[in-house]
Amino acid sequence: MADAADSPAEAPPLPDSPRIRLLQRRGAVLAAGADRAVPAHYGAPLREQRRLLRGSAVVDAGHLELLEVAGPDAFSWLTTISTQVLTGAPVGASLTLAVLSPQGRLEHLAAVAITAPDTALLITDPGARSPLLRYLEMMRFAARVELTCRDDLRALGSTRPPADVLAAAGIALPTPEATWTDPWPAVAPGGVAYGPDPEDATAWVLSVWPAAALTAIDWPADLLAGLDAAEALRVASHRPRLITESDARTIPHELDLLRTAVHTQKGCYRGQETVAKVLNLGQPPRRLVMLHLDGSQDVPVRAGAEVRMGGPEGRAVGTVTTAALHADLGPIALAVVKRAVPLEERLVVQALLGAQDSADEGQGEGEALWLDAAQEAIVLPRDHGERPPTARL
Repeated sequence: MADAADSPAEAPPLPDSPRIRLLQRRGAVLAAGADRAVPAHYGAPLREQRRLLRGSAVVDAGHLELLEVAGPDAFSWLTTISTQVLTGAPVGASLTLAVLSPQGRLEHLAAVAITAPDTALLITDPGARSPLLRYLEMMRFAARVELTCRDDLRALGSTRPPADVLAAAGIALPTPEATWTDPWPAVAPGGVAYGPDPEDATAWVLSVWPAAALTAIDWPADLLAGLDAAEALRVASHRPRLITESDARTIPHELDLLRTAVHTQKGCYRGQETVAKVLNLGQPPRRLVMLHLDGSQDVPVRAGAEVRMGGPEGRAVGTVTTAALHADLGPIALAVVKRAVPLEERLVVQALLGAQDSADEGQGEGEALWLDAAQEAIVLPRDHGERPPTARL
């Protein structure tokens, strides 16, 4: 498969500003959709992915949005209104929190880096900060907290601390304003795993600096990897994203988010009844799965592709949420399928021959082609009344 065969088409250049000047490298091709503020690749996505796997490259994560929560009540307040326990978290701690609807559906998801004894930096997907900020402002009441959008900061990501990667390349920067090490796939305190640990998981670390410090660097060509590389490692690690793997019906159990984002032993929070009921008495109606796709046709699969059970004439059982080309595993994808789909069942995924690439549209027009897909368990199906197979409370 060609190195750049499944890459988005180059988008029109964005206006020059300190927030996006890092993109202005020759050969940078912007990512699609909500991620289009950063490069998908710099011309060689698989080579970039190899460097990222070795821990010798960083990814421009300037598309992520940053929200600072500070004040004497910051940690106790966030603990009260979210699924996570922040009270007593030490400086330097890395957590993940979610906010659920009263019915227990996933509404907000954020990485949390503790930067001071009374300050947390929330890191969200592009477009997710504004609705989270509205919710937090609505819930502030008399809490002594301040909410600040930190657009003066920019994140870099890598499989080891980005500061170490830069230092190895001879680039000296001040100490990062914040560093967040993804706790995934370890089970966080109070967490529960709904499936086995991924076999091909890689660490993921985000570090945040003033945007001006990053845009002043003369970046070596072999030090940057695009978002395509990071997304392939994310899929292989079974990590869900809010804007790709969730929809209006998602409950955290379906995405294995009880592993890191939900503390099952904390006090009351919005949506707790659903979390407890599904955990103790039932099972989620859908489950996240990783698919190993047939790559012999050299046809890309895209988010939104239909998943069917038993063959092209079988019934629809799910939807692809993220597709990627992994340097070792080949074409892989995350998909959300119905809970009753047996793990050993043959699945097929829809691809389109002749589909046009577009940063803003779906698969376009083309002839339907169905690719075989083998499941790798993320959330295991289980019988009614059983606890999660790998529950660790």
